[in-house]
Amino acid sequence: MVVSFVVLNSQISEIIIMPETNHSHSECSHGHGHSHSHSHGHSHGPANYNKIFATGISLNIIYVIIEGGYGFLTNSLSLLADAGHNLSDILGLLLAWGAHYLAQKNTSKRRTYGLKSSSILAALFNSLILMLAVGGIIIEAIKRFSAPVALEGNTIIFVATVGIIINAFTAMLFMKDQKKDLNIRGAYLHMVADAAVSAGVVVSGFIIKYSGISIIDPIVSIIIAIVIFMGTWNLLKESLNLALHAVPESVDPDKVNDFLKSLPGVEETHDLHIWGMSTTEIALTVHLVKPSSENDDEVIKAANEGLKGLGISHSTIQLERTCENCPTENVCENGLCSK
Repeated sequence: MVVSFVVLNSQISEIIIMPETNHSHSECSHGHGHSHSHSHGHSHGPANYNKIFATGISLNIIYVIIEGGYGFLTNSLSLLADAGHNLSDILGLLLAWGAHYLAQKNTSKRRTYGLKSSSILAALFNSLILMLAVGGIIIEAIKRFSAPVALEGNTIIFVATVGIIINAFTAMLFMKDQKKDLNIRGAYLHMVADAAVSAGVVVSGFIIKYSGISIIDPIVSIIIAIVIFMGTWNLLKESLNLALHAVPESVDPDKVNDFLKSLPGVEETHDLHIWGMSTTEIALTVHLVKPSSENDDEVIKAANEGLKGLGISHSTIQLERTCENCPTENVCENGLCSK
């Protein structure tokens, strides 16, 4: 007889008994039987950020109108650059909000993971938007070096100070979960970058006011662009890796593999895959070679609970009695398969 265990939230919810047959599995050669375990964490969805996104977007729309208007009136590149960046932030917040909403939609027959990956795409697009903003600021700053204009320091200081207050307040709204959710981190970095930009504009305003050196305006703009680039690079790298189904940076694959091998009765692991289902959820599939059928359910339960402790909320585990070859004729090394 072949016994298949289906586990939900680390508890056995269904046991299916099927007649034993001699068969050749397309993924791996099996011995006495196999067991499949599906574990889901108790809390999949991200926290509800609808009100926070609405508040942040509304405040930034008001500020962009104010800052852009004063920028045109005073010919301040710092203010115009910051207003343009804030405009991109509104688009970024809208993207993050839309992805946050879609990630909570129910699954379907065609979309078995729902639309969770939309949060990854939003984080990726947000990082690209920020990079484009950096390029635009630098180009305009270079142009201003060859054609400096007189600026009104007091106006720049006032408008930028308002920006610091608005952006810092909005950033604080996203601070709680920005380390756990890459999509939220994208929104958070937008706001932190804006607060830094506004602080730089205030500095340039004071220098211009007391020294009259207008060229400081494009210099500060370039410094602002560098700060934004430094804060965005990791977001771009991590979101691109998630979009390509790489192992999330928060998970150590060697540590995961060592844990699985340490389970009682497990002699080997293979076909180990770890990827991000969304910016908040990590999935895993693995085959465990366990010759003895003794304590299968306890081993599966221990595996699921241990994996949750390693940050993996959705695991699919297959137990095998023997495995002569890695699935799909892959070559196994340290539990990972490759052609």
